[in-house]
Amino acid sequence: MKASMKHYITIVLLAAMMACSPSQSEIKADNPQNKENVKLSEHNSDLPVLNAKVIHVVVALCDNKYQALAPVTAKIGNGQDAANNLYWGAAYGVKTFMKKQPQWQLVSTTNNPVAPILERLIFKHKHKNVYLVADAYDGQYIREATQDFLDFSAGAHAKNIPFEKQALAGGGQANLVVYIGHNLLMEYVITEGPKPPVVNELMRTENIKRQAAVFACQSKRYFSESIQKTGTRPLITTTTNMAPEAYSLNALVNGWVAGKTPQQIHEDIAQAYHKYQKSGINGARKLFAVQ
Repeated sequence: MKASMKHYITIVLLAAMMACSPSQSEIKADNPQNKENVKLSEHNSDLPVLNAKVIHVVVALCDNKYQALAPVTAKIGNGQDAANNLYWGAAYGVKTFMKKQPQWQLVSTTNNPVAPILERLIFKHKHKNVYLVADAYDGQYIREATQDFLDFSAGAHAKNIPFEKQALAGGGQANLVVYIGHNLLMEYVITEGPKPPVVNELMRTENIKRQAAVFACQSKRYFSESIQKTGTRPLITTTTNMAPEAYSLNALVNGWVAGKTPQQIHEDIAQAYHKYQKSGINGARKLFAVQ
């Protein structure tokens, strides 16, 4: 690897870690995302639903301007530019990294499918009947992204996502729901931020079949209890600050598709994180929490 490439990758990895650290001077109750109330207008299609397992990944694009985090390089910290964003188009972003993985094939790309999603990707596993839907949310609307993740993990807001004259059972129908991005809940008193919907006993029973994962700083502290109350099982969360990049997602979904135990998936993710972050395997194991 050339020295210039090593330097670029080092910058990207450091930026990812910095993005998880809130800038205390910017944490305010009147954050810009509170001033907007963008509602998803996506309607369920009448297309027949494909009989397949679905992983739905919500990615809140890194945003220097609208998120209370330590600023990263302007190019990768523009939450309105998915193509270059740290969590999407950069070297270890979901789009760039997952396109290179041998187990997955990109089968669909849609720009601006519904506000505030800037781009939607659909991947098909090459050997299993499993689809991965990844949505890149405009970083300005991280509150909406967080709320959607909490709703989906609770079994709410089912979405039939059009794909080749059929539909994929996404949103609250997905089998595994994943969040990637800045932990918005760190900025709020918990009662003021996004929170999961109230579910009845029937929904809670149905949600036992669903799993959720959160790749964001300190997500166990801020997300696990809320997810568990809905009946959904939090598969992987984090105990401290981290870089929410796609190598962790790749390890998660590959292990999940292969039917590995939560403990085995935890180890796979720790190994991947250590490989790219050079964090030490023991540190990586402690970083990720398994339920």
